[in-house]
Amino acid sequence: MSESDIGWDFHLRKLSASGRDSNTANDPSLLLSVKKLHELCKTQNSHDLVARVFPPINKIFQRAVASLSQSRTSNGLLLLAILQFYLDFGEIVLHDADPSLRMFFRSCLSREFADPVVAEATLELLIINKKKLLTSFPNLLPQFFPLLLKLIAWNGDRLEKLFLKAFPGLMSPESFIPLFPPLVDLPILLVALEKVEKSSGPLIGSNIASIQKNTAPKMLLALMDEAYTGSTIEDVGGDVYSRAIDVSDPLFLELLKDENDGIAVWLPFILLITERPWSSPVMVSILKAANNPYSDKLKAVLSMAPRLLDVYFSIALHNVNKSSVCALIPLLMSRFATIFPDKIFSYEVRKRLLEFMLSTFQHSPNFIAVLKKPIMNRLGEAYDSPDKTELALQLCWAIGEHGGGGGSHKDEARELFESLELLLYENLSTSRLGMTQGVSLSSDKDTCRGSSQSRLLCFVVTAIAKLATHHRELQPRARVALGKVARSLISDARVWRRTCDFLGLMKDPAICSSILGPSRSAQGTTQKIGSINWSEGSTKMVAHIPFYILGEQEGPPFHDFSFSDIISRR
Repeated sequence: MSESDIGWDFHLRKLSASGRDSNTANDPSLLLSVKKLHELCKTQNSHDLVARVFPPINKIFQRAVASLSQSRTSNGLLLLAILQFYLDFGEIVLHDADPSLRMFFRSCLSREFADPVVAEATLELLIINKKKLLTSFPNLLPQFFPLLLKLIAWNGDRLEKLFLKAFPGLMSPESFIPLFPPLVDLPILLVALEKVEKSSGPLIGSNIASIQKNTAPKMLLALMDEAYTGSTIEDVGGDVYSRAIDVSDPLFLELLKDENDGIAVWLPFILLITERPWSSPVMVSILKAANNPYSDKLKAVLSMAPRLLDVYFSIALHNVNKSSVCALIPLLMSRFATIFPDKIFSYEVRKRLLEFMLSTFQHSPNFIAVLKKPIMNRLGEAYDSPDKTELALQLCWAIGEHGGGGGSHKDEARELFESLELLLYENLSTSRLGMTQGVSLSSDKDTCRGSSQSRLLCFVVTAIAKLATHHRELQPRARVALGKVARSLISDARVWRRTCDFLGLMKDPAICSSILGPSRSAQGTTQKIGSINWSEGSTKMVAHIPFYILGEQEGPPFHDFSFSDIISRR
């Protein structure tokens, strides 16, 4: 008998004995035996060997899972090794690995996600088997993305590179929208985990989801009641600044869940965290729990979350269907002013939200018409806070730049134009700018507010002029609106000058169309009005060369260079 046969026989007998005795299921040496037998099955490529190894390995897996609640030792690495065996040889022994994978997530990873060794091994398993998981088990990772977000939130930037490789697998048509709020609220998730650890002890070995399981129906009903009827979830009395966070609060239970139950169940939570102000008792408690200075874990999450959003938005722009992206935009708008209030973090997140929103409108201008109602609502909130003012002016720019959705959406463009008119007239009638002639600003805060409102009004008048240029039937109303601004006592020179410039342009339709008109033709190709794309010069006829650069001189050209010096030849 060869040395390899002796080793094979030893490890196989080891597994067989452990499969019969539940007390030895936690033997650390089992992991070595499972890996050795796995390697032998791969190197020898024998179906017979795989068939002999599978029964004892399967028994060990079942016993290890069953003993998780009573065992104090970690079985995560052993279960992951067995899962790799299932994924590699499941087709040979006709074993469907999907139930075993789900069992691992629910029974083991939910208890051991805070263990850095198990967390890293789990991500490596997902990356190694990425293609197989996406093709054979496409709903697995999207279902358990809340658990995997807990894993990365707790383990921080140490596992960020691995997590980014596995992250695309978390996105599916069912998880695309529910995934966005937890990404934005990743710092709040970490605060909740740290609070649980502080109040209940180490997270390793404890199943947080069991807390939610006992109170899920009551929690869900309370969330839906608040989201749809306007009633509020009752808060515990007492001083919110001295009261500890109740880990059974519905908000925390939803953050700490392990599985994605779909958009229907996530919707109440999305509405709750969107509408609940930061001054509410629960949110005050959350922010108090974060404390200053921040913990190292929280610092890592605040830095990592924007990078996760980069990947999320990149996938959304290139791989997600338009209807799902369109449905996401109102949620982005509603979350714009509801972000964990760290200055750098909120800036980075809002920057990405705006970039994605504007990129989406650039790719699909008709979204502006489809989403006219939420856009009009955000314009109506322009004065609620500086963040909402910033969102409103960016939406004004998008409305003007893309003609309210395009030439085929005249009714929607008219409604958006009316919203812009209302925003404009509110400034004039109530003197929102606070800058009528002879009135000085009383403080730096007033100066900042006045500057912000002036900037908003510049965007509004620009949007009105551009929208009227896209849709000529709106031009008479635009002239009236801009004329009121030009005749009003606004001391801000930028607003007055820009308004007068637009009124002057609108007197010459051809020039106005070339400057303020659509940047895309009816076929969707970009029009480079008044500019020359020299990289395309080698494919153009000489007649297309703009002769005005020659100064309209007769005879030989006055320049001392040839066109080949300007136009690259291919």
